[in-house]
Amino acid sequence: MYSLEISLRYSPFPLSIQKKNYEDVKRIYDEIKGSMNGNNQNSNLIELTCDKVQDKSISVLAKEIISVQIYEKSAVAGGSKRPGFSLDI
Repeated sequence: MYSLEISLRYSPFPLSIQKKNYEDVKRIYDEIKGSMNGNNQNSNLIELTCDKVQDKSISVLAKEIISVQIYEKSAVAGGSKRPGFSLDI
């Protein structure tokens, strides 16, 4: 299972969805990146659905997204830190 997580401007909590296939989550990731770059002028609203929770749908304004990331959700969570952007010093 792959998770796609987006951070919104002025929001402390990220939004996330899960997809079974890497190709599906990568396609959405590329679409969001294109919208963030302004390459896709027709896409002001991005709609996301989740494979894990069937009734979960998210719609966000593309101009409010400030970051997006993909990570693989492993079945073993023992002692591993949460995926994200961090600096280990």
